Amino acid sequence: MRFILFSLLCISLSSSAAVYRWVDENGKVHYSDEAKPNAELVEVKENTQNTIVLNDTPIIIDSTSQNDAIELVLSIVSPTHDETIRSNEGKFDVIVSVTPTLPRGILLALFIDGEVKAQPQSSSTFSLMGIYRGEHIIVVKALDQNGKVLASSSPRKIFLHQASVRRLAKPTPYYAKKGN
Repeated sequence: MRFILFSLLCISLSSSAAVYRWVDENGKVHYSDEAKPNAELVEVKENTQNTIVLNDTPIIIDSTSQNDAIELVLSIVSPTHDETIRSNEGKFDVIVSVTPTLPRGILLALFIDGEVKAQPQSSSTFSLMGIYRGEHIIVVKALDQNGKVLASSSPRKIFLHQASVRRLAKPTPYYAKKGN
């Protein structure tokens, strides 16, 4: 390890050692770190070298960008995973737990099957209506004012059952068919 560090130090010292300038037979000027025939040593001035100066000024983070540093944990409390909900109107509530409390300016958005189903809000309870029967995946995401996702809940699968809209014909009793 020490040999590698020593080798790197020697290479860095030798790379900044000298610059040579020469003119070829066509009159073109060349520069190199290797001495060529008829080359002259060029003195490199400090102000011609590229340098980067880093200031030690502290970075001030405004209160709106501190939201990125806060780690929010979102979890869907209700409905539970694989829960079956029976509602002919497609009505149910989604309740979300947010830890720590939701900072000002952060909104919660409810996604069902990848689509936003409720206007982003600061409340942790979503009241839904008109959701169709079937299997659905629910996810809640915390968004900042620019729509950037700061946190997301785990997906929650639910099943919505609704009574059938078509009516089956009433069966005719067997004895009525025979004419008895």
